[in-house]
Amino acid sequence: MKLDEVVITKAIIENFTKLFVEYTDVDVAIAGAGPAGMVAAKELAENNVKTVIFERKLSVGGGMWGGGAMFPLIVVQKEGKEILEEYNIKTEQYVPNYYYANSVESVAKITSGACDAGAKIFNLISVEDVMIRGEDKRITGLVLNWSAVELAKLHVDPITIRAKLVIDATGHAAEVCNVVLNKIPGAQLKTKTGKIVGELPMWADIGEKALVENTVEVYPGLIVAGMAANAVLGSPRMGPIFGGMLISGKQAAKVAMDLLKS
Repeated sequence: MKLDEVVITKAIIENFTKLFVEYTDVDVAIAGAGPAGMVAAKELAENNVKTVIFERKLSVGGGMWGGGAMFPLIVVQKEGKEILEEYNIKTEQYVPNYYYANSVESVAKITSGACDAGAKIFNLISVEDVMIRGEDKRITGLVLNWSAVELAKLHVDPITIRAKLVIDATGHAAEVCNVVLNKIPGAQLKTKTGKIVGELPMWADIGEKALVENTVEVYPGLIVAGMAANAVLGSPRMGPIFGGMLISGKQAAKVAMDLLKS
């Protein structure tokens, strides 16, 4: 059978458009397809929450791909190991309560888990702004554009999607929280300063524990997860130990589901 390039093109454009339109109105929109964002997406989708992730880069996985210093291994504690095992990711014990896993396998299987659960991931799309409504200026959606437009500094008007809740899982940059502060007059985050406090120097033990506590709603309609949570609330970074990131993803999903029920 002969292959027709135009049929291939039509298959891509028609089906992408159909899928994207379906996800212009969702329960939860997640910015950032790192480990926290994808774990959150899997948990939500498994609980019949319509969930979409937007990732600005070509690849998903955030900082997990590179392991530590480009050695493709990550470390997790016992609780993190148990989450990895949910994805059938192989782990090995190094010493008590320290387990290591292959970072490439981890990203691949966590991504597969989110997709299999029913979450949708769109890459190469950047969050440019947020939509707000009401007297409390609640976040009700995201303003999106192609990442290539942003990189080329082109003036191309964006598009929007509606969401009941947004999760900022953009890592150290806390991009959605920065948009809120920069573009919503008088916006105050639920932090000790009302602003992004900024992450502290590395202290894995404190940072891992704080990460879960910091996974909260920081502005009406906006939850922080992963390293965005520690950056916003002002806790230490942890380096290539990823248990807290995975647990934060689960916690973000729980916070979201509780808010959706309220």
